[in-house]
Amino acid sequence: MRLLVVEDDTNIAHRIEATCVSDGLSCHVVETGSEALEMVKFYDYDAVILDLILPDIDGFEVLSRIRSVKNNTPVIVLSGINITEDKVKCLTMGADDYLTKPFSKIELLARIYAIVRRTSGHSSSMITIGPLSIDIKQRCAKIHGIEISLTSKEYSILELLALKKGSILPKESFLNHIYGGMDEPELKIVDVFICKLRKKIADLTGGLNLIETVWGRGYTLRNYTENEEIDDINDIRIS
Repeated sequence: MRLLVVEDDTNIAHRIEATCVSDGLSCHVVETGSEALEMVKFYDYDAVILDLILPDIDGFEVLSRIRSVKNNTPVIVLSGINITEDKVKCLTMGADDYLTKPFSKIELLARIYAIVRRTSGHSSSMITIGPLSIDIKQRCAKIHGIEISLTSKEYSILELLALKKGSILPKESFLNHIYGGMDEPELKIVDVFICKLRKKIADLTGGLNLIETVWGRGYTLRNYTENEEIDDINDIRIS
């Protein structure tokens, strides 16, 4: 899971980043509203943590501009302003949550996971697709209750597929999710990760393929029902 932290107080920014990284999340930290708007324009984030008082444009304006371009990335306002009117204003403008400083690390993480789950259509931290279950809080995946041995990048790909179930994700989305624009390799590395994931899932399911290739567009998790027979076809072609 990838977060954008918009905070000009270095100490608070480092605290947020350390809290998130210690729980297996990755963060981009920026100090200004202008930087934040540039980042959300070019990169996909699972959530934005936004301070209201920034050195250039304030958090209200940042939030307004994000929503004005139909960007639905979850936004958690984290501010030292504990005024009801400001809380209501942020929520009315499209913020998904409002947390005041000083904040509890445990509460911040809980709110992040809750917001990402809800905006992805999931009511709990456990996402289940057929025999596959993914716990986004514990960062692990299981088949029929047996944990899949995954590298951090393999897990990140599977997590993204699960959170975005029903959507076809291009390879660029996976690179963005894994590397965040930093030293990204060639697109073909995504195919390698997908191939390894398919094999690990198939080894525990007797050959079931849950990850579909939509040619020319990307990858998606397939719809699966308990009564469905194992499909030997690995790819779907869309004309």
